[in-house]
Amino acid sequence: MTSRKPPVIRDNTPEEEATIRAAVASDPDTRLLTEEDFKRGWRGRGRPPGRTKERITIRLDKDIVAHFRSLGKGWQSRLNAALREHIEG
Repeated sequence: MTSRKPPVIRDNTPEEEATIRAAVASDPDTRLLTEEDFKRGWRGRGRPPGRTKERITIRLDKDIVAHFRSLGKGWQSRLNAALREHIEG
């Protein structure tokens, strides 16, 4: 087994930093992130605490799964809502 050297991470040169800042300034859809942005934006892995959902494994007929997946993003939430509607009537 060969050992790998860790990658070398270096700071940007002043020229590279100037190029990056100019590109950010010229793009109306982006901005430089502040320390506050980083503090607010990082939430860690997994679902937020306090959620009432439980992760399970379930086997369903292929056509049922295909139907809900065909509805696009959020198909699992729609499947959950259909089950809830069945239970609550």
